[in-house]
Amino acid sequence: MRIDVLRLVRTVWNKKLARWPHLVELSQLSHRDLLGFLRRVLRPERREYGGTFRMSVAAWLKAHQRDFGRKAHWMGVKAEKNPLDSWIYQEIAYEVRPDAIIEIGSCAGGSTLMLAHFLDLVGKGKVISIDIDRERFVAEHERIIALTGNSRSPEIISKVEELCAGGSVLVIHDGDHGRDQVLADLEVYSRLVTVGSYLIVEDGIVDLFRPMSGAGIFGLWPRGGPLPAIDRFLRDNPDFVIDQSRERYLITYNPHGYLKRIR
Repeated sequence: MRIDVLRLVRTVWNKKLARWPHLVELSQLSHRDLLGFLRRVLRPERREYGGTFRMSVAAWLKAHQRDFGRKAHWMGVKAEKNPLDSWIYQEIAYEVRPDAIIEIGSCAGGSTLMLAHFLDLVGKGKVISIDIDRERFVAEHERIIALTGNSRSPEIISKVEELCAGGSVLVIHDGDHGRDQVLADLEVYSRLVTVGSYLIVEDGIVDLFRPMSGAGIFGLWPRGGPLPAIDRFLRDNPDFVIDQSRERYLITYNPHGYLKRIR
């Protein structure tokens, strides 16, 4: 049986064109444009972005903490957050639709305002901001309730319990990052988290770098930071599990920090 090789090649080529329309454009390029395309294939990065694209995850995290992360704002208010974690927060806010979000540690209030705006979109809820110092706090929104004092003081705890009574609750911990302080806060405020909601422990990233590794705050707690506190908390509190799916964007400040209450 005679095979028409040219017809066979043409048939295969046409099938490829049908699957990948861009090949049509490629087949019509001039000699000069084709050479330009091949150069981009061999060296796809623009020179000014080469260093950025070759940056490791660890290097990015250090740079974010040391430099550009400190310049982040939410609607004009300083918010020192990892933007990928912020995206996860809006997903959780939409799914849980909490009546109250407790934020332990608010600094200037950029993240507080961000959470209030998330609740605006959800159509319900309030943000209870707890901080020992309000000197830098400038966030203003009708959903924000600012409580000033130590998160473990009986007065603050009593007021928070009163504000959260009978509703669904989400807790975000961004207070003192020392192991013992984090653990003490988790023991107190985990009781308020409702089933299906989350206890989010921020900045466990500090425990993934060597002490004083050039990233500013990394490694300043001799007994460790949030990660060992999380490990200890989970050993004693089986009602919470790590929701690894919330770390799917890889670059997170909260490793093992998305704790979902399952019962």
